[in-house]
Amino acid sequence: MKGSVLDFDEGNRSGIISGEDGNRYTLDISEWKGNQLPKAGAKVDFAVTGDKAEGVYPDSAASNTSTSSKKIAAAVLAFFLGAFGAHKFYLGYTKEGVIMLLVFLFGFILLGIPSFIIGIIAFIEFIIYIVKPDDEFEETYVQGHRPWF
Repeated sequence: MKGSVLDFDEGNRSGIISGEDGNRYTLDISEWKGNQLPKAGAKVDFAVTGDKAEGVYPDSAASNTSTSSKKIAAAVLAFFLGAFGAHKFYLGYTKEGVIMLLVFLFGFILLGIPSFIIGIIAFIEFIIYIVKPDDEFEETYVQGHRPWF
């Protein structure tokens, strides 16, 4: 059966799954077959015995591969064209992209110091994008609205 994790308590190492049939099932960590601990909202595939979920696997068909590619593309843009705000435009933060672009371009009037600072900001964002896990990147920069580091 397919469903999604409603809640998972790492302390008790148990949680609740909502099945596609509308019922709720208890999840024990001993039945979890994924590499990482389950998180609320994760899509799963599982078998049912009474009110317990057994053999619970993360639903690979529901995994979002575009998130990873969006993360990688944003990181590459931040590294190579970050001073121009290209990664901001790519992630949909137009206002912030324009700010970075204008500060970089007009920064040369002030001996290049603002341009250098914008370059450092872009490099810091590149590092943050690379280090951040895919699901956290998705929540923070794609679904959420956090334009700056």
